[in-house]
Formats: sequence, C-alpha cells, structure tokens
Amino acid sequence: MDIGTAILIIGFAALVASFLLLVIGLVYSELMNSDIPRGVANGGKLHMVHGLFVGLAIVGRILHRLGICHQVIFIRWFVASFLIRLNPVPAGLRVKDLKFSEVPVRLYEPTTMCGGLRRGLVYFHGGGWVLGNIDSVDEVCRHIAKESETTVVSVGYRLAPEHRYPAPLDDCETALCHFLSVAEAEFSVDANRVAVGGDSTGANMAAALCQRLARTEVARLPFPCAQVLIYPTLQMADFNLPSYQQNHAVPILFRGRVAFYFLQYLNGDMSLCQDLLEGIHVPTELKPSYKEWLSPSNLPPEFLERGYGELPTAEYDGEAYHAIKAGLEHEVSPLLAEDAVIQKTPPTFLLTCEYDVVRDDGILYRKRLLDLKKEVTWRHVVHGFHGMINFFNQGWLTFSSAAHVVDSVVDYVRTL
Repeated sequence: MDIGTAILIIGFAALVASFLLLVIGLVYSELMNSDIPRGVANGGKLHMVHGLFVGLAIVGRILHRLGICHQVIFIRWFVASFLIRLNPVPAGLRVKDLKFSEVPVRLYEPTTMCGGLRRGLVYFHGGGWVLGNIDSVDEVCRHIAKESETTVVSVGYRLAPEHRYPAPLDDCETALCHFLSVAEAEFSVDANRVAVGGDSTGANMAAALCQRLARTEVARLPFPCAQVLIYPTLQMADFNLPSYQQNHAVPILFRGRVAFYFLQYLNGDMSLCQDLLEGIHVPTELKPSYKEWLSPSNLPPEFLERGYGELPTAEYDGEAYHAIKAGLEHEVSPLLAEDAVIQKTPPTFLLTCEYDVVRDDGILYRKRLLDLKKEVTWRHVVHGFHGMINFFNQGWLTFSSAAHVVDSVVDYVRTL
C-alpha cells in the first residue's frame, strides 16, 4: 500500500469517527433533555427506543443540511428497512393490497364463517402526517380484524411535506366513501356498521372526516357508525395545556414536535414553530370561545395533580395567524368545531395516555361530546405514552403495554 492510499484511508476513517462522535454527542444531549417519569411502563426500554429515534432524526438532519436527502425521507427509509417487520398472515385472516379510487389500501378480512354481513373499520395510521404507512400498523389492523371478526381497511394516504393539507384528509375521505359504496356488494360488509378510526394524527383525520361528512351530508352513503380515536391530536390553538406542561419532554412525542408536525401538514414554515408554542397565532376575538372549550377547569382534578401553571395571555400576531389560519379550522383542529358540527358526529371511542402531551386534547373533546349528550366510551391508560400502539407485536421493539391499547379497541369494535 502506498503512502497516498494510506493517507486516504486514515482520513476517511477519521471523518467517519468524527461523524459518529458528533451524532453520539448530539444524541446524548437530547437524551439528557428527555424526561421519563417513573409511572411510564417499560421506562428503560422507552429510553433506549427514544435514543434510537433521536439518532435517526439527527443523522437525517445532517444529511438534509448536506443536501443528500430530506430528513423525513431518510427516517422513512430507515424505519421501513430495519424497524418494521411483516409477519406471515395468520390462519383465519385474508389480507389484500388494493386501491380504492387510486388510494392505496390494505384489506383485512376474517375467514371464519359469518351468519350475515360483517362490521367494518376504516383505519388511518398516525405519524404526524409525515411518517407511517400501511405497514407500520399492519400488526394492529390484523389483530383488530381477527379478534373482533371485523373487516378492516387500512388507508395509505399521501404524506406531507410532499402533499400537504388537505391532500391526506381528501385521500381518507375518498377511501372511506369508496368502501361504503361497495361494502356489501364486494366485501359482505354492512355499510351501516362501518366505523372510522386511527391513532394520533390518524385519529385527528378520523374526527375531522366525521365532521366534514356531517357538514356536507354526502347523499346516498351511510354515515360512519362510530369514530375510534386513539390518543388523538385535536387542536393547534393551545400548546400549554396541563398535559403539554407535564409531559413536554416525555418520549416519543415532545411538545415542540407537535407544533413541527402541524406546520409540516399546513405549510412547512418552521419559523412559526415558536409562535405556535407561545400562542401568539390565536386572534383576540377567538380566545373567549377557545378558553371555554380548552380551559383546564374542564379537566378532571386528577389531571392537574402533576402540576400546571397559568401562563400570561400571549400578544396576538396577525402575520402568524394568517400563515396558519387553516389550522384553527375544524378540519385540522376538530376540538375547535362549533357545537352544531360536533352534535352531528357519531358515537365515540376515546383512548388517552397519562404521559402524553396531547392527553388533554382527548379529554377535552370527551367533555364537549358529553356536554352535547353524545355517546362516549373512554379508556385512560395510566402508564401509557404517546405512540405506544406502534410497538405492538414488533419483535424486540414490542411493549407489552401496547396490547392493552389494541385490546381496548377490539372490545369496543365488537360492540358495533
């Protein structure tokens, strides 16, 4: 080996080592800023998983700044290649990849004998509108379909930043309406017993879609018989609710990331992130109604016990509002819809997690539904954290507590 080659090898090795040290240092710094309360299930494992995702985000950010690829594209590739596993289809279930009016879907059909038409569930995955896909909730949908003997349709809607609002919600509506129109003829499903549901931002779109359909009253198609909302993200008016303060640094969803995902969904302008967190994007004339709906006094007392501080009223910034005003509409923030719209929504299953920044979104939505005499089934996971359903039956990434969440959904769906 000549001297030139040796120098190149040493230089390359030093570059790689420097890169790894940089990543390790940044991951360590981020981990030190995280907070995993003692009450969280499998806290040590969550810390490890959080470190992995922080590392992915940091490497993606570096690649993005070097102009190699977008951070989101890198994370999607890594998760799909190394963290998601597709197991053989179990006995008693038939799985098909289809397209409903050009929207990719995966259909899960129980093969057990059924005396009549089956019930159905159209499911929208979470992932902040930028991550996740049909594969990421495959195990969840299989389990729901098989254990509740329900035909499940998982929707592969388009993602931001390539496709911003309203494209993902439009895809969900297209897939749902297509399924409702052919449910009985093609899949032996009773169109009057089809629910919609999802987790996190998927639950956001399930709630938003029910409200959209309630407003438009699509002719000739049945209305969803229920909405299944698993730790839903339901509003972008107030990022300082008690759950945001108490769980602001609890993995895997930090307070700042919620604002990041909303902005990715709307317009991609990350310079507005701090404005959202401070609340200066909310017009003065809207604050009274928002305060009525979002007041911490609407929460059960036990959800204030871990601490909460009333913050001074933020000074309104008109430029910030006009940049994100679509985000305060009901199709992005279903919790902020008028009573007349929420009144028309179907019976609701709500699941919230104690150690979750968006916990209070779900609890406050339950309060609004109950005030309007709507039927609500609520499950609260006292040791749960945001995103836990994604760790259901995922090999070494599995959290046993995720089974409790999925089985709660199964129990509810059986009642439809």
